[in-house]
Amino acid sequence: MIAHCYLYESGQVDPHVNLALEECLLEAVRPGQVILYLWQNDRTVVIGRNQNAYDECDVAALEADGGKLARRLSGGGAVYHDLGNLNFTFILPSDEWDLDAQTDVLVRALKPFGIVAERTGRNDLTIGGRKFSGHAYYHHGDKSYHHGTLMVCVDPEQLARYLTASPLKLGAKGVSSVRSRVMNLIDAAPDIEIDNLKEELIGAFTSVFGLLVEPFPEDRIDRAALAEKIARHRSREWLLREERTLDHTRQGRFDWGTVRIDWSIADGAISAVSLFSDSLEADAVAAIPDALVGCPAERAALEERIGPLCTNPDMARDIAALIV
Repeated sequence: MIAHCYLYESGQVDPHVNLALEECLLEAVRPGQVILYLWQNDRTVVIGRNQNAYDECDVAALEADGGKLARRLSGGGAVYHDLGNLNFTFILPSDEWDLDAQTDVLVRALKPFGIVAERTGRNDLTIGGRKFSGHAYYHHGDKSYHHGTLMVCVDPEQLARYLTASPLKLGAKGVSSVRSRVMNLIDAAPDIEIDNLKEELIGAFTSVFGLLVEPFPEDRIDRAALAEKIARHRSREWLLREERTLDHTRQGRFDWGTVRIDWSIADGAISAVSLFSDSLEADAVAAIPDALVGCPAERAALEERIGPLCTNPDMARDIAALIV
């Protein structure tokens, strides 16, 4: 049972620092506690844990303009952040996880501005079918977090310049560009600002959990661990990963997300695999390539290897069907 609600606001706008802080807060949360972490990044593209940076973002243009590429621990798709965007994270023990309550904080916070938000698709909040907030989730041991964006007044020109979403994803949404499927909250509520949205989020957090909100103690953040995590988040190895040239490649769009799989076959068995996806099942996607090496290139065998890794039974069938 939740007994303490904490608030932590980052004073940083560097995505590598903010994502490292998020990890440290996850490590610091204790049983019976929930933390609302509020943070902003300046000119950043954040990709999901298993995405290919070059498929999702014009990395050269972003970095030439002084922007930063970042990769988070959770699954999901690429998003653009600037100072017109507010990020939130709910951090809590896994046995206290309540997605409905966490989402209700966001929905309630928008009502004073006259905004009726709708929960749609896998992980979106929308107004009239246009997305202003995308969410992703991370579970590690007995702790979890739920994080996402709240687009208040994001620069749409920069968003369109840096993000290069797959035509498969756009086609599934019935739109022709990333820009056309998203919107800013200011378009629905001209009086909304980052600061007054923060106030409403804190008020809604108090209301939903029924507890007064306390500042999270700074001394509970492990500063040595934070420095190590910042260095990892900044490393090119983490951001770009190694991309191998394999013999075959296929892409697909499914209810659980988009996927690109590259593979080679030797003597009738899978010899190498690379898998890129915006699936919310980040751990499963990360484990599939190693699981498939040595597997006969037959659909039943592939499904048998993939199935135990996924909570969504369709993933095994869909990925196997791309290969054979």
